[in-house]
Amino acid sequence: MKTYMAKPAEVERKWLLVDAANVSLGRVASQVADILTGKNKTIYTPHVDCGDFVVVINSDKVVLTGNKLTDKKHRWHTGYIGGLKEENYGTLMQRDSRKAIELAVKGMLPKTSLGRKQFTRLHVYKDAEYREQAQKPEKVEIKGVRD
Repeated sequence: MKTYMAKPAEVERKWLLVDAANVSLGRVASQVADILTGKNKTIYTPHVDCGDFVVVINSDKVVLTGNKLTDKKHRWHTGYIGGLKEENYGTLMQRDSRKAIELAVKGMLPKTSLGRKQFTRLHVYKDAEYREQAQKPEKVEIKGVRD
């Protein structure tokens, strides 16, 4: 029995739709990262980009458990002296909830050129309206939905 190694020309990409309403941020991000890397497919090969396109809707309705809205912080540096900025996730979710999902997913992807390429296939929207309706994305159920 030989080990199958996928080739970039053989990979068929699908469009998948993920509804993030009433699901915790980490659970959405980990399952979306698996889809983007292709780990949900049987032809997964670590050095080949075999993931699918993902459209995440209802990012405003994602849930942060515990005290994460007040205690968890997003930090970044502007590049100037003394330019360390920080913002708690409560403010970030009010200002741009799409960014919170993008940051969580990006942190779970490989820190290589392959991971940066995989991240470009993620599309996040605040509500149920999205532009990729012509691609007819298949709905994916997220495991562990909170009610």
